[in-house]
Amino acid sequence: MTLENRPFHTGGCQCGAVRFRIRGALGRASVCHCRMCQKAFGALYAPLVNVGSAELVWTKREPKRFRSSNQVLRGFCPECGTPLTYEAPDGVALAIGAFDDPSAIAPEIQFGIEAKLPYTDTVPGLPVRSSAEDASDNAYLSDIVSFQHPDREMPGDGPGETPHA
Repeated sequence: MTLENRPFHTGGCQCGAVRFRIRGALGRASVCHCRMCQKAFGALYAPLVNVGSAELVWTKREPKRFRSSNQVLRGFCPECGTPLTYEAPDGVALAIGAFDDPSAIAPEIQFGIEAKLPYTDTVPGLPVRSSAEDASDNAYLSDIVSFQHPDREMPGDGPGETPHA
């Protein structure tokens, strides 16, 4: 908790050009299976959390927005393309994976299930491999140097505070 006794979250895009800070309790987390969300995230579904009444501040630059329908804007980083927001008349939701610590933001509901891909529920049963195991079979993976922004606030990300969930 912050000195104001309110939860505090940070996050941003893959390259770090767009960063955000949230003060206050987040709303409900969800996954959306609708076709628009599948395309916007380039994924099986979109994991999102509603900002609710919490205060959202863009601490570096704001995302660029694409109007995906007459009701919705979708925010993304103009530099690296990371999907960041779903903005509708009833509020703003942020991509769960864009948070510096997404582990505590567990989805509570699924939306758009009419477009749910038929194999989505079988993914947890697929064979698994760790990154280390994969690197042992693919030598180039052991030489990868990440250019991704770290999962924490950095100098230049905005006013510094230590985030707490």
